[in-house]
Amino acid sequence: MESKILRFLLISAITIILLAGAFSGGVVVGWALPASSNSTPYPIPLPGVTPQNVSAAPTSAAPTELVELFKPFWETWDIVHDQYIDQPLDDEALMRGAIRGMLEAIGDPYTAYMDPDEYRQANAPLEGEYEGIGAWVDITGEYLTIISPMPNSPAERAGLKADDKIIAVDGEDMTGIDGNLVLRRVLGPEGTPVRLTIQRPATAETFDVVIVRERIVVPAVEGRLLEQNIAYIQLYTFGDNTTSDLRRILGELLAEKPLGLILDLRNNGGGYLNTAVEVMSEFIPAGEVVLYEKFSDGSRRTFTAKRGGLAIDIPLVVLVNEGTASASEITAGAIQDYGRGVVVGTTTFGKGTVQNWVALSNDNGAVRVTIARWLTPKERTIAQVGLTPDYIVELIEDDIAAQRDPQLDKAVELLLAGN
Repeated sequence: MESKILRFLLISAITIILLAGAFSGGVVVGWALPASSNSTPYPIPLPGVTPQNVSAAPTSAAPTELVELFKPFWETWDIVHDQYIDQPLDDEALMRGAIRGMLEAIGDPYTAYMDPDEYRQANAPLEGEYEGIGAWVDITGEYLTIISPMPNSPAERAGLKADDKIIAVDGEDMTGIDGNLVLRRVLGPEGTPVRLTIQRPATAETFDVVIVRERIVVPAVEGRLLEQNIAYIQLYTFGDNTTSDLRRILGELLAEKPLGLILDLRNNGGGYLNTAVEVMSEFIPAGEVVLYEKFSDGSRRTFTAKRGGLAIDIPLVVLVNEGTASASEITAGAIQDYGRGVVVGTTTFGKGTVQNWVALSNDNGAVRVTIARWLTPKERTIAQVGLTPDYIVELIEDDIAAQRDPQLDKAVELLLAGN
């Protein structure tokens, strides 16, 4: 009986992946697959269905060829349970490993399985608080790579920079280790140290840093009025509180009648799609297309700006750099396409695909599946190429050491000159 339940749960997990829905506006939506006329009975769990009441669960259908396809899998399952030397096996670990391997076989770095710990950690920055070093990272390359350190974080104070690669953690080589697993090694309880071996491509350096983990409170938005009567807003992430914080700060700054506005998206690693649409709606007139989602069948979904934007007329400059990724690239791209503002800085990260995050049942983590590509209003693709600024301005090590910001200076210059 226990074996049948385990098999049912594993089939269920696989079926959920095959039925994954679409990620839109930060909300996961699922829908059932209709029964086929040439199919055989195949159990699919619904919310509230547990092994205890599985006999009462509704059933759907799956193609006969799907059942046939999975015969080698179940043969392997039986072989290792019958013949492997160290018994009993951890069936939950086998189940999770099967899901992870299936998604890795797709060959897309952004399509992957997250176990329960990885899923919670991946969501923590958008929810506003977690324990770690305080950096947005890319888990898809050969090594875990820093997209950008968070402001006032242990990572920033340790001098970590965009494109730094973590090649060892506490002296253990991370070559060939999945980025999600490396991330778990980097994160940890507040107050504990972690030694990272960093490879910095820009200078060909390799060095160690010891960072004491902290409870990271992720900021959403900060703003101030510069001396030249220019409003400055830095957007750190597209999370739960971004829109409300942005509107509050915009209201305060616009009340001062500034000459122009600088929107700083440097080192912004992205976030929720619905938040990106809301942010763009503050700067782009209602009804205008702000982005497209293009799917594998050629169809696409259109997103338009919402009403009530507070800053649709003020002269605008957007700052970007190599740490500007995902939702922040789409935001800058839409502003650039409409000529609503000019973009200053360096070429952005190039993360222009849409992932659907689907939580699996019984707290077994989640799957992240690439389902679409983002296109700007002029149908430019950003994936793997990034966004090219209107004015390319570098920020080099000497500038940082001297506390200079030529990118910000250029933005001020453009606004004072009337763009």
